[in-house]
Amino acid sequence: MANPVLEVKNLGIDFGGLTAVNNLNMEVYEGEIVGLIGPNGAGKTTVFNLLTKVYDPSRGSILLDGKDIARMTTVDVNKAGIARTFQNIRLFGKISVIDNVKTGMNNHHAYSVADAIFHTKKRNESEKRITEKAEELLKIFNLYDSRDIEADSLPYGAQRRLEIARALATEPKLLLLDEPAAGMNPQETDELMNTIRFVRDKFAISILLIEHDMSLVMNICERIYVLNYGTLLAKGSPDEIKNNEKVIKAYLGD
Repeated sequence: MANPVLEVKNLGIDFGGLTAVNNLNMEVYEGEIVGLIGPNGAGKTTVFNLLTKVYDPSRGSILLDGKDIARMTTVDVNKAGIARTFQNIRLFGKISVIDNVKTGMNNHHAYSVADAIFHTKKRNESEKRITEKAEELLKIFNLYDSRDIEADSLPYGAQRRLEIARALATEPKLLLLDEPAAGMNPQETDELMNTIRFVRDKFAISILLIEHDMSLVMNICERIYVLNYGTLLAKGSPDEIKNNEKVIKAYLGD
């Protein structure tokens, strides 16, 4: 098997007297698309917040390419190679589509504050490279023709694609997608599945996604982890998960 990009070991977090995630162990390997599912309130987004250091874990470790990210900030984790999208789209709605993508490239500015103030050759060449890369991403996501309009003028599905493009602009090793199909109609969801596969193959990255649309999860994920009340309930292939009695009970009740 390929090397693990992400290793989560005995991860947990408490909020006051409440344990939101408990003793979670999970791996994502190079080139994998992995699902993280569970009923509402299972702790899925909390896991994403732990992986991106929005929250500091109460215990356990998170390894990215074998390196412990415990002392990293959210910005440092992004620079190290984890990018994410959100359940509720978080674009800069009043700036252009292309500028949204360029904000994802702040990690890769190759010039100083002085270069920026005085518009030096180094700054201009770096900005040209950034613009060219942003335009390439927009072409991939069929957003190039909309590059100069405000982001919140895009249709919903296009905004989702833009958010993914902006995340990819940070050049991640691991992309976290938080309910990417939320609010989409069946046709948009089918297009999203193709987009996710394309992103994995084109950019040679690993993807971990949270999703309630079981059709999408079962059709796109190689492996699935199931959370319930912050604890790992099951893990396995799509076939193993959809036939797991504990999983069925967690979703449907007794």
